Amino acid sequence: MRAPSSRLSLSIAIALAIMAAIFIADTSTDYAVAAAGFYTVVILAVAHRLSARQLVLLASACIGLTILSFALTGFGSYRVGLINSAIGIVTIVVTTYLALKMEAARATAQEAQAQLLRVARASTLGELTASIAHEVNQPLAAIVTSGNACQRWLAQAPPNVDKAQQAVERMLGDAQRASEVIVRIRGMTRGQSLQPQAFAINPAIEEILSLSRAELERHQVDIALDLADDLPPVFADRVQVQQVLGNLVLNAVEAMSGLPDGPRTLGLATARGAAGHVLVSVSDTGGGLPSAAADQIFEAFWTTKADGLGLGLSISRSIIEANGGRIQARNQAEGGALFQFELPVVPGASA
Repeated sequence: MRAPSSRLSLSIAIALAIMAAIFIADTSTDYAVAAAGFYTVVILAVAHRLSARQLVLLASACIGLTILSFALTGFGSYRVGLINSAIGIVTIVVTTYLALKMEAARATAQEAQAQLLRVARASTLGELTASIAHEVNQPLAAIVTSGNACQRWLAQAPPNVDKAQQAVERMLGDAQRASEVIVRIRGMTRGQSLQPQAFAINPAIEEILSLSRAELERHQVDIALDLADDLPPVFADRVQVQQVLGNLVLNAVEAMSGLPDGPRTLGLATARGAAGHVLVSVSDTGGGLPSAAADQIFEAFWTTKADGLGLGLSISRSIIEANGGRIQARNQAEGGALFQFELPVVPGASA
């Protein structure tokens, strides 16, 4: 893959070559058209790759070539050439101004989107706080228990070194579990860029269930797992995919928490999807999706929650699509909602 600076240099080289061709055509022909207007195509083509200063320099070069072409042209009417050159220069100036405004607006939109992503991530993490505390406290409590046992084994006469060593090994394993929980949460909060890697989807789902265990127990939600065996590894950003899974799980729990009675079952399933993809399904036995919401649930700021931001599903769709997949939702015939998304497998991976 080319480095960004190499791609920029190639873009500039191509732009200069096209500008040279336009200059030669404008200078060597006697057509009564403002040929310099074609420079605007070059400006628009490379505007997103150049800084504002570089774009202004490029536009200045185009204007300079237009004036030089007019000075060197010995054909046709002087008045026609002057008018066409003036039209070309005005077109270049206006196009450059609009391109600068467009790029500034795009940068502002990207910054706003990044801020919304951070807000939504913080909201999701806030909802997961109880589960996170539960998952961190579990290994910490186990470490304390193993430490007390280790002291008892060593206090015996003679000390039971084998049992004490087993207790220490359990302590190390539980400490590693606690560390992994913290690492996963830090990865979610950093807002790091896309980092695709090969990983097995089933263990990733089990980790999210482990994080959400306390929330599931608090709302008395049963889990129905149907994870296919021998799936090929997927190729995506593991942390971002787990963020999507966590959001879908929490949405399902909230959808079922308002039910006065009846079964509360969270279903998670994996299977082979379309060619080169793995299919992940998250279902619930809640009230289902609003009948008129099929085309709106993935839109930003659309929500049925009184205190919701309406960003979770929109960001989930952006994440899945950025990782080369797609996501969809529908109501189930037996009741409840079903969310499904596909992720690409590692190229050339076999079962």
